[in-house]
Amino acid sequence: MSAAPNLLPFADPGAGYRALKSEIDAALARALESGWYILGKEGEAFEREFAEWVGLPRAVGCANGTDALMLILRGMGIGEGSTVVTVSHTAVATVAAIEMTGATPLLLDIDPDTYTMDPDELRAVLEDPPPGLPPIRAVIPVHIYGQAVDLTPMLAACRDAGVALIEDCAQCHGARLDGQMLGTLGDAAAFSLYPTKNLGALGDGGILATRDAELADRIAAIRQYGWKRRYISDLVGVNSRLDEVQAAVLRVKLKHLDRQNARRREIAAAYDAALAGTGLTPPARRPGAEHVYHLYVLRHAERDALMARLKEQGIGTGIHYPVPVHEQPAYARRVALGPAGCAETAKAAREVFSLPMYPEISDEEVGRVCAALRGL
Repeated sequence: MSAAPNLLPFADPGAGYRALKSEIDAALARALESGWYILGKEGEAFEREFAEWVGLPRAVGCANGTDALMLILRGMGIGEGSTVVTVSHTAVATVAAIEMTGATPLLLDIDPDTYTMDPDELRAVLEDPPPGLPPIRAVIPVHIYGQAVDLTPMLAACRDAGVALIEDCAQCHGARLDGQMLGTLGDAAAFSLYPTKNLGALGDGGILATRDAELADRIAAIRQYGWKRRYISDLVGVNSRLDEVQAAVLRVKLKHLDRQNARRREIAAAYDAALAGTGLTPPARRPGAEHVYHLYVLRHAERDALMARLKEQGIGTGIHYPVPVHEQPAYARRVALGPAGCAETAKAAREVFSLPMYPEISDEEVGRVCAALRGL
């Protein structure tokens, strides 16, 4: 058997740096030469620019996307004695952030087409909460893979129940629903800036956004030991700061994000066309939503065999996520589940896989993937 061609990875953060090398290097030099490396002018500028881009008055940088969720919850006073509803089909970070505050997670199932929270199950648990849990104080729907959650009924259900809706936007930078930017529809939104994200740093980073100025001010204090005055902790806080080097890099990348998201949609359209007649179905698009394809996710009952065949042809793939949160050793048999028992979540975890998706993929590489898909 002949050797497979060089493997095309399903993600390549280094390509993102190389594509913007001169601009990023200049930004790095500027940050390094400033002599100020924590909570300085670069971070302040990035917060302003990100808030303007997303369409909200305030944004607060922090150490990572997990902390962004945790800080929002803490800023809202949600912790011990509270239940927070989210999904099991997500990066474990979503659930970890809830438990970091002392709150109790309640995990719901997904719609099997979009992999996002089932709005009907959400309304059911808000109207009739499972017994034995603290009062539900917040809901965190996850805009997974760059796909919008069905937010309209969720917002109504949360409003009726008097609970906060916090958008987990870790994978949806720039996506829209009915013309509105995701992250602007709920009470606050958390974004991861991990290197593989649509807007990624060269290390860890996170940012949160809100229209509530008082909440933003409170979170800005909590992220640095609860300081409103230097060295005086008016609030119980943590250490979760976005450094100046990462902020400088992110300012560069933010300027290119809309163009790069458009390129992701071009790649997705090519994959869609290649799948015609293969027995594989392209990812669902929610009506009225603008997908930004953090990941291009397929599913098949014989997933492992398909991934092996693609690898033989030099096409790398990934799985997001192979084990649902509620089945992982740290959480199994102790986290509460909604009435559906996360059945669709468990099935999806056995079938989903991701194709290469990042804006620097060349047309020739896209053609390689398409040819491999047509051969399945």
